[in-house]
Amino acid sequence: MSMGLPILSLLIWLPIVGGIMVLLAGDREPSGAKRIALISSIATFVLSIPLFTGFDTSTSAMQFVEKAPWIEAFGANYYLGVDGISMPLILLTTFTTVLVVLAGWEVITYKPSQYMAAFLIMEGLMIGVFSALDAVLFYVFWEGMLIPMFLVIGIWGGPRRVYATIKFFLYTFLGSVLMLVALIYMYFQAKSFDILAFHTLPLGLTEQILIFLAFLLAFAVKVPMWPVHTWLPDAHVEAPTGGSVVLAAIMLKIGGYGFLRFSLPIAPDASNTLDWLIIAMSLVAVVYIGLVALVQQDMKKLIAYSSIAHMGFVTLGLFIAFTIFAKTGDTKGAALGFEGGMVQMISHGFISGALFLCVGVMYDRMHSRQIKDYGGVVHTMPVFAGFMVFFAMSNAGLPGTSGFVGEFMVILASFKANFWYAFLASTTLIVGAAYTLWLVKRVIYGAVGNEQVAALQDVNKREFVILSTLALAVLLVGLWPGPLVDVMHASVDNLLNHISVSKLN
Repeated sequence: MSMGLPILSLLIWLPIVGGIMVLLAGDREPSGAKRIALISSIATFVLSIPLFTGFDTSTSAMQFVEKAPWIEAFGANYYLGVDGISMPLILLTTFTTVLVVLAGWEVITYKPSQYMAAFLIMEGLMIGVFSALDAVLFYVFWEGMLIPMFLVIGIWGGPRRVYATIKFFLYTFLGSVLMLVALIYMYFQAKSFDILAFHTLPLGLTEQILIFLAFLLAFAVKVPMWPVHTWLPDAHVEAPTGGSVVLAAIMLKIGGYGFLRFSLPIAPDASNTLDWLIIAMSLVAVVYIGLVALVQQDMKKLIAYSSIAHMGFVTLGLFIAFTIFAKTGDTKGAALGFEGGMVQMISHGFISGALFLCVGVMYDRMHSRQIKDYGGVVHTMPVFAGFMVFFAMSNAGLPGTSGFVGEFMVILASFKANFWYAFLASTTLIVGAAYTLWLVKRVIYGAVGNEQVAALQDVNKREFVILSTLALAVLLVGLWPGPLVDVMHASVDNLLNHISVSKLN
């Protein structure tokens, strides 16, 4: 708690209550429902700021802890807390939700109150995932957040939205079932659903491998990792702009968070044994999926495949770090990999969200995502073109932007593990620049493509505010990543120490 306030509970339940109020306001007075949604999202973001300003970077202990009995028959508690791993992701969630509400302000005309309510409720549930320290509570939030996203894609999505929603649900649900089995097994071992107690369980290698594989499927689907990534491009293409933004900026990060909170500390010996598998899957995502992005004709699909490639850097950083530490004991190199993967998660949240919003701006005007339908947008939308080029260059890892920081840290860590890991990871800088420049050249530059492009109007004030806010965030992390990295140090060191003392030595 801070100042006597249960901040984490407020962050979870304020947007959920706000979403219920928006539903009650209904569509008879859509402007009132939208105002409630905006006020709720802004209030949640403002309330999340003390998590950063009041965060103690010198300790790895959970902070802002709340604990109360919940299901006493099973020993499940309403147990919340954050550390340097989860706190930045909560801030990313509250920040992004405000922009998503603003982005849908004018363009969502069908059931706008239900649209806004879905994102507010989803926000509360995602914050619950990042702050839950009880396995039952975590699982409830984990499954619950799928429902609003399912509805967002299924109701406001494109022509193939039913196919996309069913595929999205089946992939995520099947992975979650195995995770639930692993959680129940550990409950019987620990006699508790306390996630931190799971970290200290004396598990044998066989047990760890089975638990690791159960978690791997759940988290790999969420990231998503190759080869369980095929649901993501379909979901992005069919989702409305707000759905794509939340999916890319926040939901994909829950997979990376799951590796850090569950897989590595609970099953470190299995992580050490199977690190080659995760590294291989990550490198395939970085190289092969980058090449797949290069041939896409749909802007959303290109950015979706780009997201898979960039999230491959996250898992690569996490398990490269583990490999360095387990094999050489180099804590600084391992910490560099962990923190590089975590910075990449935050950076990708800003950049991918911004790119999907840019595509949304063009789609709202021309109702097309096909690259061939554009050309010369800079002549009719110069301000928008500036934003689009900036975010595209950030996506390619331009120095001075957040896209450079995380990738550079992971590549440096890769060199400490294996030259060929670093070589293959570095190819993303070439491939990423290729598909990014190809997109920019075809859409933004050149002669005006057609009469529709000639009639385009530049960004309005609302769109300018959204895009400039994201641009500032990308620049801030790119030029001054210190405050973000500082909050991670103690938690990363604790994870390394825990693995060393409890398992590997």
